[in-house]
Amino acid sequence: LGYQMSDLPLDPQLAKLIIVSPEYNCSAEIVSIVACMSVPQIFMRPRESAKLADEAKAQFTHPDSDHCTLLNAYAAYEATPYQDRSKWCWDNFINERSMQSAENVRKQLLGIMKKLDLPLVTSDHKGDGSFAYTDIRKALTAGMFMQVAYKQRSGDYLTVKDNQVVYIHPSSVIDSRPEWVLFEEFALTTKNYIRTVTVTRVEWLVEMAPHYFDLENFPECEAKAELEQAYARLAHSRSRK
Repeated sequence: LGYQMSDLPLDPQLAKLIIVSPEYNCSAEIVSIVACMSVPQIFMRPRESAKLADEAKAQFTHPDSDHCTLLNAYAAYEATPYQDRSKWCWDNFINERSMQSAENVRKQLLGIMKKLDLPLVTSDHKGDGSFAYTDIRKALTAGMFMQVAYKQRSGDYLTVKDNQVVYIHPSSVIDSRPEWVLFEEFALTTKNYIRTVTVTRVEWLVEMAPHYFDLENFPECEAKAELEQAYARLAHSRSRK
């Protein structure tokens, strides 16, 4: 795994995400997401056209995931005939230069995946953009389990392990106040914001990363009780098999 990760010119968590994604039958989708995460922001929101920009972004929104929202926008761009892409980007408040960069990054990553014998599999079996979003969210969790935050009873989010109070960035599509989220980056501005966020589940975390969510070395917090219950449910389900 370490050798494969060192071949991918990415942050280690994103490299791991690509390597595990074939296990969740969505490596084609994860490569598109990682490509979009590796370039400047693809969604534009000019102040004078904020409402129109929000309406345009809503076409691509997946309510549980900024990552899947990126995927939907990239897939729509890729499905647009080459000669129409400039106009499509302009009409949809998409940064054309960022999309072109994402396309180049994706091609480069596909070449490295081929060299590493990582299978390219898609969850879009009909070829119409009907992706298996739950599998994509599971793959994201398997790669990014170290960047997780938990909603406390007070309503504030606390990052797991280092117990930092954080807020979901206003640009996120997620407004359902879920219990557990994973995030790509921590943006320190006036508040501690987390950006590029996806809803995850405690059951996935304990199953995929028990070494990281090891309760013996876990700080006392509300998340610990949730994790203890999830481990108990997991042990119970395994004992019944």
